[in-house]
Amino acid sequence: MTGQAIVLQGKGSKDRIVYISEKTIAELSLWRERQHIEWGNADYVFTNCYCNKLDDCDIREMLLTYSRKAKIEKNVTPHVLRHTFATELRRESKNIRLVQKALGHSSLSTTMIYTHIVDDDFEQAMKAL
Repeated sequence: MTGQAIVLQGKGSKDRIVYISEKTIAELSLWRERQHIEWGNADYVFTNCYCNKLDDCDIREMLLTYSRKAKIEKNVTPHVLRHTFATELRRESKNIRLVQKALGHSSLSTTMIYTHIVDDDFEQAMKAL
């Protein structure tokens, strides 16, 4: 593994490369071994128990199941996770272009919503002083 993963047909039906840590690579390797033992060979990393790629409904169902188990009352959806990722990346990197690339947005204006969120946090923090 190289520290890169290819996301095929992600949001907006776009393919993109994402970068992953050595720890994530190790975890994915363990997952692939377990997947092979339990269900056989699969073309995708994330599959259902029939080795078919996950679709939107599968992911939504998993999020619902695990958020209930974790006693999370908020409605957790793939979009909420994507939005949270983007917001945290913006907070940590302070680089809106990086967020744009990570999300696969062709237009920076689409990404600018995350600037607004971070600015709101900044305003609240300043008012609390």
